[in-house]
Amino acid sequence: MRRYSFALRWLTIAVSFTALSAHAASLQEAAAALGASNLKSLEFSGSGHWYQFGQAPTPGAAWPRFNVSSYIAKFNFEGPSAQVSLTRIQTIEPGRQRPTPTEQKLNWFVSSDKAWNVAPPQNSPPGTAPVATPQPATIEERTAEIWATPQGFLKAALDNNAKSEASGGGVEISFNAGTHRYVGQINAKNQVEWVRTWIDSPVLGDTLVETKYKDYKDFSGVQFPAELTRVAGDYPVLHLNIASVKLNPGVNIAVPENVASFKPTPTVSAEKLAEGVYWLTGGTHHSVAIEQKDHVVLVEAPLNEDRSLALIAKLAEIAPNKPIKYVVNSHVHFDHSGGLRTFVDAGATVVTQELDRPYYEKAWAAPHTLRPDRLSQSKKAAKFETYADKHVLSDGVRSIEIHRIAGSGHSDELALVYLPTEKILVEADAYTPTAKDAPPPKTVNPYSVNLYDNIQKLKLDVTRIAGLHGPRIVTLADLRTAISQPTLAQ
Repeated sequence: MRRYSFALRWLTIAVSFTALSAHAASLQEAAAALGASNLKSLEFSGSGHWYQFGQAPTPGAAWPRFNVSSYIAKFNFEGPSAQVSLTRIQTIEPGRQRPTPTEQKLNWFVSSDKAWNVAPPQNSPPGTAPVATPQPATIEERTAEIWATPQGFLKAALDNNAKSEASGGGVEISFNAGTHRYVGQINAKNQVEWVRTWIDSPVLGDTLVETKYKDYKDFSGVQFPAELTRVAGDYPVLHLNIASVKLNPGVNIAVPENVASFKPTPTVSAEKLAEGVYWLTGGTHHSVAIEQKDHVVLVEAPLNEDRSLALIAKLAEIAPNKPIKYVVNSHVHFDHSGGLRTFVDAGATVVTQELDRPYYEKAWAAPHTLRPDRLSQSKKAAKFETYADKHVLSDGVRSIEIHRIAGSGHSDELALVYLPTEKILVEADAYTPTAKDAPPPKTVNPYSVNLYDNIQKLKLDVTRIAGLHGPRIVTLADLRTAISQPTLAQ
């Protein structure tokens, strides 16, 4: 009995010692080890790959990849504010035709409740001075990147009464910062292994963003991971090999005046193209409203709910007493589908290519708690009409044709809309018209060539093109000019 008691006592001590060794890490020790306790700012640089979130070439596929030759991130934790400067060039997927990739130098900023990009205006001639463009939709994501850095996570945990729990040989740290929750793992070496948080996506709802770190090393006296991988929406959005790290560099980010005064209030202007046909503009993404006998068909619900609510209000002005029966979706890319849920809530049927329906049904089933939209509250079931290559909406008077753009390198389910009576073509991303006095493009965009080829194969008699991007309505002759085709009879 005494021998059993002695053995039991030693077993208890051994188990306690093992548990203590396994969970020796702590938030305070990790903060001290990584220099986060008195940290004000951080800078790191590297190279690797960046992936364009929400722009998969086919529904459910990975985000398209860009090679990144330079990535410099600067964070001021007292703002909080951040600047990311990167040099990237797109990787062309095997078997997919895309525009000839060119190197792009980008500068992204966030400071408190403002976000912006700094770059020369799109399609501007070489040497044009860069300008600041507000990017309010990126505030949440860019702020999350600040607190997902190892030192940023530890600093935020210290400042937000974080909870610590033994987990997997280390400690799991969790806390709330504002409306967002952060969870991270510290291993037995007091290194941050991963950080998770959730951001809102108009398409995916509460979207997990997880950043994983590995191979910590000494960067001139700073412990920092040599490799970083970030995943959002189930696929990588960033992978970096770290080259240098600095603690407490000078990071002073001033908000440009035009960004500080910017109010993200959507406006919608209506240009009448024909009786009962309106081009709806007022931002970077457009829509087209088409009246039928007792209802309205809307082509495209882009961006987010705010944009959709503005579109609904404008449609009530131009077509009073006519409900929105259908909303036609050009493709699944998030900037062109982020407003669809609002129209589902309003009772509209979504008309989209058959590849899109299962993707939307799965995505829309996810929680929307970070920014509850109308559909998350009404919980209405989405109604769909799908097609493989062609679909027609007709009320017996006006026909609306929807065609899949076969062979598009931009998206496998990209669609165009054609009004045979009015000879108007509606399209997105295949051809973006430029200003009337803008110089012609230096290289031909294969998406535009493909659009023209589809027009010819479908024998569409097009006189006007209402692009869902761009500053003006154009003609088929303008498209021919853009793709260096002579003006020939169809």
